[in-house]
Amino acid sequence: MKQYNIKGMSCAACSARVEKAVSKVSGVTSCSVNLLTNSMSVEGSAADSDIIKAVKNAGYGASSIKNKEKAEDTSTESPIRPMRTRFITSLVFLLILMYFSMGHMMWSFPLPKFYDGNHIAMGLTQLLLTVIIMVINQKFFISGYKSLIHGAPNMDTLVALGATAAFGYSTFALFAMTKAQVAGDMELVEKYMMEFYFESAAMILTLITLGKMLEAYSKGKTTDALKGLMELAPKSANIIRDGKEVNVPVEKVVKGDIFIVRPGESIPVDGVVIDGHSAVNESSLTGESIPVDKEPDDKVSAATINQSGIITCKALRVGEDTALSKIIKMVSDASATKPHIARIADKVSGIFVPTVIAIAVVTIIVWLLIGKSAGFAIARGISVLVISCPCALGLATPVAIMVGNGKGARNGILFKNAAAIEETGKLKIVALDKTGTITEGKPVVTGIYPAKDITEEELLHIAGSLEYNSEHPLAGAVNQEIEKRKITISPVKNFNALPGNGLLGEIDGVIVMGGNYRFISGHTADKEELKNISDKVSNEGKTPLIFAKDNHYIGTIAVADIIKEDSHKAVSELKKMGIHVVMLTGDNEKTAAIIGKEAGVDEVIAGVLPDGKENVIRELMKKGRTAMVGDGINDAPALTRADIGIAIGAGTDIAIDAADVVLMKSRLTDVAASIRLSKSTLRNIHENLFWAFFYNTIGIPLAAGAFVGLGLTLNPMFGAAAMSLSSFCVVTNALRLNLADIYGKRKKTE
Repeated sequence: MKQYNIKGMSCAACSARVEKAVSKVSGVTSCSVNLLTNSMSVEGSAADSDIIKAVKNAGYGASSIKNKEKAEDTSTESPIRPMRTRFITSLVFLLILMYFSMGHMMWSFPLPKFYDGNHIAMGLTQLLLTVIIMVINQKFFISGYKSLIHGAPNMDTLVALGATAAFGYSTFALFAMTKAQVAGDMELVEKYMMEFYFESAAMILTLITLGKMLEAYSKGKTTDALKGLMELAPKSANIIRDGKEVNVPVEKVVKGDIFIVRPGESIPVDGVVIDGHSAVNESSLTGESIPVDKEPDDKVSAATINQSGIITCKALRVGEDTALSKIIKMVSDASATKPHIARIADKVSGIFVPTVIAIAVVTIIVWLLIGKSAGFAIARGISVLVISCPCALGLATPVAIMVGNGKGARNGILFKNAAAIEETGKLKIVALDKTGTITEGKPVVTGIYPAKDITEEELLHIAGSLEYNSEHPLAGAVNQEIEKRKITISPVKNFNALPGNGLLGEIDGVIVMGGNYRFISGHTADKEELKNISDKVSNEGKTPLIFAKDNHYIGTIAVADIIKEDSHKAVSELKKMGIHVVMLTGDNEKTAAIIGKEAGVDEVIAGVLPDGKENVIRELMKKGRTAMVGDGINDAPALTRADIGIAIGAGTDIAIDAADVVLMKSRLTDVAASIRLSKSTLRNIHENLFWAFFYNTIGIPLAAGAFVGLGLTLNPMFGAAAMSLSSFCVVTNALRLNLADIYGKRKKTE
């Protein structure tokens, strides 16, 4: 996906125009313009020059940007500062203008004697002050009329037309008043004096500038999460070159470089520890505040903080391949894409401005035909132009997506695109992989059952001595238990691993063996005791490791892949949300049923081969919108097939690449949190769109004078104020997502 900076956009009509123009370029498969960040994402084989040319032909500017430049591109200070200057300067001249127009006329504020009875001088003063304000805010006129010439009128066009109409009619009234003055018709002079709308033109421009400034400030708040991630990126690294330590910019670090990280320093790139021990704070990536111990062969990630010892590392991933860069890309791409609901708003926005202009013209004509004065009719038309707000429609979706995605990123929940944010909240079924998702993914000793006259230490001594020589995954569980209990082991002679059966060897000249029931029962007479304990352990969903010495049964060690601490809680939360929870596993039905019961899932599907998970998901999708949650390579097809694929962050890169949502903290409870966040974001989008449509549905008829019979009319100045506030309200409402309760904590305390 290529990223571009777009200049000159002011509303949703602009973004729709750019999208339409770029989509026509040969080689472009998809195009998405983000009004919030003034950026564009394009997929396809089209050349940059062709895309940039299409944007320029549409009347806007474009430039290609890279991921590392996005922090600067999303900066809010640059647009806010000139807007603030424009607003303050405009306000100063506006206050002077209001003093002459409304202050003197309505409240008899004193004026220099020069103006006593000099109506023409009053009019000329108002005209000159208005011209100054129009020059200060010339951007509206340049952008508005330029867009109109290109056949794509935008919000600036509405402002420019409204201000021009008010200024133009007022100028006409001034000249007409001059003629009346010459003729000595003072009554007509007074009448034309009341037809001045100079202050309306000036007020419209000033208020719209204020609204734009507030909007830009609020929009900046929505990109804080993305900018915060980018600011985490280290700027330099201490690497070993020619036997010497040198400090270089992080951009110059290449794969294979050896770098040193001291306590308090940020790890510059993804790598692996080759020397030293330390505790590393990984909260910037995972959200977990507890430091993680690192020793040789452990992996480290860029932007994490070394907190204790000095470590020497080898660079594995640099530049855009680091975990941080990938997270930034995910957050950025999600903000650049559009959910389905946004496409509807875009279609409306594309025809909104021309429709508003048509309504304004019709309004003026109708009031003139009814017999109202030209001043009244034009005032109604101006009000229609300045109260209409396509910006609110255009911002309704992207600001909510950006804030929602940012909140997710801060909590270790990454949505890869806007569609994922929209669809996750609509899930009806969640399928959970067992190993590594519900369970820890590594076997541990859960029970020790020595035979009569045999102590646990004796059993573990023989078991540990045998298993130390084995590479079987279950052997690791026994060895871990041996280390934990600090039990010494003995060397084993004539060691032999029998695939599918067990282990055989000699300790101090005595034959010892370990394995499954079939193997051990064939070498011992203690079959009844052996079978009873074996059945007991198996019925609990655990694997019995049976041991014998000198052809006599000495005990059984139960090994199992235990469920994660938060699995039951996570499943319970999903079920409370009305979601059907399914567990998928390749285990036998007995073991699967026990794990499923312990976790509390609604349905267990056991004996599923790795390539069969996709078929299971396909069938589940027939019953409702389905998510697959997994962490392994074998889960990738199912993650891709599901409506929403959710990858556990600690899983494989393949699983993460195949998923739509990535849980960086590797917590199953974040599945429910991602659903809550999605629902909150979608609800916020609906609220924003409702406000935008409601505002325009009510505001435009009011401005047109539809409620004059009820004594309700709208001054163009108030229309401009309402327009300014509408976008600000939409953006502010989106910021409320930062307060969303995605972990259900409030419900627990109520």
